[in-house]
Amino acid sequence: MSDNTHIHPVEWPSVDESLPVEEGGPVARTGFNYQDEIAVGFLLDMLERSDIEKIHCETHDDILVVRTHESAAERIAEFVQVKAGEPKHLWSVAGLCQRKKSKPGTSIFEISLARDKYKETALFRIVTLRDVDNDLKLLTYGADAPARQPECDDCKALLAAIEKRCPGSKSEKGNCTDYWITNCHWDVRHSEAAIKRENLLRLIKISNSEGRTLLFDQAELLLIELRRRAKAAGDAKPKSKWHEKIITQSTLRSWWEQRMEELVTGVSAPSGGKLKRKMEDAELPQDLVALALDLRRRYAKSSRTSRYMEAELGETLRDRVEAEVLSLRSKLIAGELDLDGPSFHALCVARLDKINAAREPGADDRSAFLKGCMYDIADRCMMRFVRPQ
Repeated sequence: MSDNTHIHPVEWPSVDESLPVEEGGPVARTGFNYQDEIAVGFLLDMLERSDIEKIHCETHDDILVVRTHESAAERIAEFVQVKAGEPKHLWSVAGLCQRKKSKPGTSIFEISLARDKYKETALFRIVTLRDVDNDLKLLTYGADAPARQPECDDCKALLAAIEKRCPGSKSEKGNCTDYWITNCHWDVRHSEAAIKRENLLRLIKISNSEGRTLLFDQAELLLIELRRRAKAAGDAKPKSKWHEKIITQSTLRSWWEQRMEELVTGVSAPSGGKLKRKMEDAELPQDLVALALDLRRRYAKSSRTSRYMEAELGETLRDRVEAEVLSLRSKLIAGELDLDGPSFHALCVARLDKINAAREPGADDRSAFLKGCMYDIADRCMMRFVRPQ
């Protein structure tokens, strides 16, 4: 049980101002796509909820969520451990309490409880691919669930099982196993692909709730940018780039408002800027990028000139380009096309050349118009040349 007689320092440090004890996290996190996707989910939480102040990536834990309690008199720090490995068996008390080389303090449980050493009220979360066994099942329930109440037999049994394997466990603030059980949530996320789908749906719902509808490719693009933010924050070194490891509510909201303006209303810096970025993301050479930008510019100019082409014909060609791009893009997303950026771009260009070659005898060459139209579609954030990550 928690020991309130423990001697407390005059003032506990804040998680926002204290460097982590070890700096191994960023070095060892190569390939942690699953963890980054979990972090994206918390960033979406921050867009939806004003009480979330900050998200730390790889500071005091894999992920750290800092909230302001509704009373505004208390700040909460939720320490999140993400276990991307998938054992052959369900998670159990034995796995939770397993120590490295039998050394005290090295189990998942002990490491989690030890995070309780800052002035913020500590909450804990364990995120795993594999489900838990019956002994740990109560941790997956909500805090108000009957099975989670201290007087419940299941809760008493779990307390005894953990204390048997990790006796005397106590945080620096004097809290013990019962505090951890009360304040821990076990979050089972069965696959990275499922989390990506959930995040995509959530992002679209967030935009819709704000009265700003995103197209599929636009939402997908924003998720890629959020993943990059999470990964960059995780990779940053605490001692030299501490501020880069913490994503704040104000920073994320400013980014969101700017990107929504660009994507939904078409407000952007220089014309063709988004096309340039997309072609560079597809690793296309600069000379090809420059030609594409010029074709897009000339297409935009010519499409505003009624005498260049009959309005009805121009509309028909634009519809045809959008339909062709949609077909190819859908096949790329579905995995029916196994192509990198340059190869997919080349396929799109070849398909437009085929459309141009099938024009009626004596009709003017439409190659520049068709390709300019495709690049304009890309510049309006309606397509990209790379497969979703």
